[in-house]
Amino acid sequence: MWPLYAAGFTTAFGAHGVAATLGGFSDDAVTSLLVLGGLLALYDGAEVLLKPLFGTLADRIGARPVLLGGLLAFTVASALYAVADTPGWLWAARAGQGAAASAFSPSASALVARLNPAAKHGRAFGSYGFYKSIGYTLGPLLGGVLVWAGGLRLLFAVMAVLAAAVALWAALAVPHVPPLPRSRQTVLDLARRLLDPAFLTPTAALAGATAALSVGVGFLPVSGASAHLGTVATGAAVSVLAGCAALVQPRAGRALDEGRIGVRAGIGAGLLTTAAGLACAMLPGLTGLLLAAVLIGTGTGIITPLGFAALAAGAPRERLGQTMGAAELGRELGDAGGPLLVAAVATTATLTYGYAALALLLAAGPAVVLAARRRAVPVAGRELEG
Repeated sequence: MWPLYAAGFTTAFGAHGVAATLGGFSDDAVTSLLVLGGLLALYDGAEVLLKPLFGTLADRIGARPVLLGGLLAFTVASALYAVADTPGWLWAARAGQGAAASAFSPSASALVARLNPAAKHGRAFGSYGFYKSIGYTLGPLLGGVLVWAGGLRLLFAVMAVLAAAVALWAALAVPHVPPLPRSRQTVLDLARRLLDPAFLTPTAALAGATAALSVGVGFLPVSGASAHLGTVATGAAVSVLAGCAALVQPRAGRALDEGRIGVRAGIGAGLLTTAAGLACAMLPGLTGLLLAAVLIGTGTGIITPLGFAALAAGAPRERLGQTMGAAELGRELGDAGGPLLVAAVATTATLTYGYAALALLLAAGPAVVLAARRRAVPVAGRELEG
C-alpha cells in the first residue's frame, strides 16, 4: 500500500507545488497572477478531461500498468522543463503532468480498493487521503523552498525524481491485479449507474468537501487580511485547516471499519461540520478564522474516506477504475466550482455572503441524502443508511 500512498502524495504535490512561486514568472504582479493561475488550471483541466478515460482504461488492461505508465509519463513531463527551461516547455510540462496524474490517480484509488478487503476500505482510503492531504499541504511550502534555492528548474527536477522513484517502488512492490471480466455496457447503462444514489450521493459529498477545502485555502487568508491579521496568522489558519483534514481521515476510516459510524450518518455529519466552519468564517477576527479552519478541515476529513469507501462498495468491481475516475471528476468540479461560487457572490455582495452561500449549499446536503432512494448499499458489512 505504501507505493500507492506515495502516488497520492505525488499527484497532490504536483498540483500545488507551483502555488508558492508567485513572482517567479514576472516582475509584474498581475502577469505573475495570470501565469500562476494558468499553470494551476492547466494541470486541473487535464485531470477533469482525462480521469474518466484513464479510469476506464485501468478496468480494461489493469490498474497497475496505467499506474506505472502515468508515473513514468509524469517523470518525462517534469524532466522536459527541467532540461529545456523555456516558457513553451513550462506550459507543455504542466499539461503533461496533469495528463499523467489523470492516469495514475484513479488507478491508485482503484488499487486501494482491489488490494484491501471491504472490511478495511475505510482505513485504507483514510490513509490514502492522509498522504494526499500532506502533498497538498506541503506542496506550496516545499515548492517555494525549491524555487528559492534553484528556480523552477529545480522544482521540476525534484518532481521528476519523485515520480521516477515512486514508479520504481510501485513496480517492485505493487502486485499484479488482473482486470476482471466485464459485461457489455451501453451509454444508457453508464448514465444509469452514474445517476444512481449509490454513486451520486458520495460523489456529490466529495465534490462539496473539495469545494469547501478549496474555498478555505483560497479565501481564509483574504478574510484574515481584511481583519488586519498578519501573514503568520493567516498562514497558520490554512495550515490548521490542512492539518485537520489530514489527521481526521485515518480516524474516520477506522471508525467506519469498526462500525462506530455509518456512511450516510458520517457524510451528513461531515457536511454539517463543514457548513458550520464556513459559517464561522463569517465571524470577524482571529477566533472566527481558526474555528473555520478547524471545522472545515474536520468536516472534509470525515467525508473523504467515507465517500470513497461507499463508492468502492457500490461499484461493480470490474469497473472500479471507471467509477473512481468519474468520482475524481466530481471532486475536480467541486475544486473549481466552490471558489467560483464564493467569488461570484462576493463580487455582487461581500465575501461574508459568499461563505454563507456555500454553507447553505452544503447544509442542504444531508436533507438530500435522506431524501435519496433508500436502497441499502453494503459497506464492509454495513449499509449506506448507516
